[in-house]
Formats: sequence, C-alpha cells, structure tokens
Amino acid sequence: MSLQSALERLATYRANNTRASQDIFRNGLIVLQKSGFKKLGDDAWTSLEQLVLASIDVGRLDIADQCLQLIADNFPNSPRVDCLIGIRMEATESPETALKYYADILEADSANIAIWKRRISVLRRTGKVEKALNELVQFVDTFYTDVEGWLELADIYASCNQYDHSFQALSHVLLLTPQNPFYVLQAAETAYTSEDFPLAIKMFLTVVDMTDADDSEQLLQESTPLGITVRAWFGVKLCARRIAQNANLKSSSNTSAPKNLELLDELAAERLRVAYSSSGQKGEIAKGRQEVFAWVATPLA
Repeated sequence: MSLQSALERLATYRANNTRASQDIFRNGLIVLQKSGFKKLGDDAWTSLEQLVLASIDVGRLDIADQCLQLIADNFPNSPRVDCLIGIRMEATESPETALKYYADILEADSANIAIWKRRISVLRRTGKVEKALNELVQFVDTFYTDVEGWLELADIYASCNQYDHSFQALSHVLLLTPQNPFYVLQAAETAYTSEDFPLAIKMFLTVVDMTDADDSEQLLQESTPLGITVRAWFGVKLCARRIAQNANLKSSSNTSAPKNLELLDELAAERLRVAYSSSGQKGEIAKGRQEVFAWVATPLA
C-alpha cells in the first residue's frame, strides 16, 4: 500500500471515530516507517495517538512505546499524554499500579476528566463495582453534562439489576440529548425491563415519532419501517400485550396506560407486517417473516 493511501485510510478512521485496530496498525506502521507523519503537520500528533491505541490493542507495545515517546517529547506534561501513559500502563502493569498512577494525577488535578474516566474503567473491569459506582456518581455530579458518564452509570445500574436507578440515569441523558432516538429507545427498554409498561409504551411511541420520516396517514401506510423504528414497534406490541394481560397494572412512574390499547396493538402489528414483507435491499429484515407474522397475529388478550 502506498503512503498516500495509508494516510487517507487513517484519516477516514479518525473522521468516523472508528477503532479498527488491526487495519489502523497496519496502515499506521507504513506511515511510521516511511516518516509519513511529518507530512501531516499538526494532524501528525492525532495520528500518532491513533497508532498508540491501535498498537496496544494488537499487542505491539514496542510500536506503542515508540509513538508515545515521540508525542511525550513534543508535549511534556500534557493531560492527553498522561492518559495515554496510563492506558499503556494498564496493558502490562497490575490494576493497583494503574489506579495509583491515576489517583496521583487526580490529586494534583481533580478536573482531569479523561484520567477520572480511566480510573472508573479500571475499577469496574477489576470487579470493584461498588467503588466504581461511587466514583461515577461523584463524576457526573461534578461534570453533569458528560453524557458518556451518565450512560456508563445507567449501564452499571442495569448490570446490577437496579433498573429504576438505571432509568433515572438515562433520564439525565435525555435531558442533555433529547433529539437522540437511540437513547430514548434505551430508556424505553429499561422501563420495560423494570416492568413499567405504561411508561415503556409511551417511550417506544416517542421513538417511532422521532424516526418515522412520514407523518401523514397516507404516507405512513406506504412507508416501510426500518432500523430502530422496527425495534420500537416490537416494543409497542410487547407492552400492549403486557398491559392487556393485567388490567390493574401499576406504573412506578404513575404513567397512565393508553386508552386505545387495541388500536395501538393493531397498528404495531400492521407496521411489523409491512417491515417483514419488504423486498429488495430493504428485505434483509424479512428473514424470519413467518415467525413474526404468526406472533403478531396472536390475539391481544
């Protein structure tokens, strides 16, 4: 592969925020050996950082150390370099050594977000979930607008089967990024798992409203649900059945059950039939068509 092709491929991975470690290492090594990073100007350091992480991922710590030294020589006392050193340390040193390294940095600079996140990651990975949870609660309390922190907190709570707390963490995510349908879907599925079906169906319908490009009734009948819209319709169908099976169902969030439950169930069934009846390129979703048709045809109660 030519030097220019390798540089373009690395740039594409950076632009898409893709961590394809094997390919990044292969192309990055070509650039490193041909001194291609000198041609990138200021982008050279971001590319070297990219190669450091890829080299650690594939176990080529010698290349990681070489790149890390180049970056450290040009940016002494940089917080980003400190973080890279910590990640390199995690690859060969004990968790306790890495944790002490991160703790020393945080003692000097408690506002170092990247180091704080790495410390929480090590705590969780080594099974110290309660300690990781406490630190993460303190982290999001300090850096409220950090969406990744709230998502991690929701994930830890979910892994401990504390779905109500997980949903509460996700509610902060929705406040910070209300336009992201994937986070709404995650909150809907968390509400479903916690058996708050009225709240879950409301949020599944919100996902449909956010992702269905066609709003008019005529276009709705002609359009084909795709991606997370299909998953949301499955959620609507599941919630409708669970609510119909228990008329005295209580919602922990005090959300009222929808009045036109049968109509919602019929609409979900119709949209799923359309999704699984599609053909051509969209027909990838049509696998398992007969099983889905049989399932949606089951009476509501």
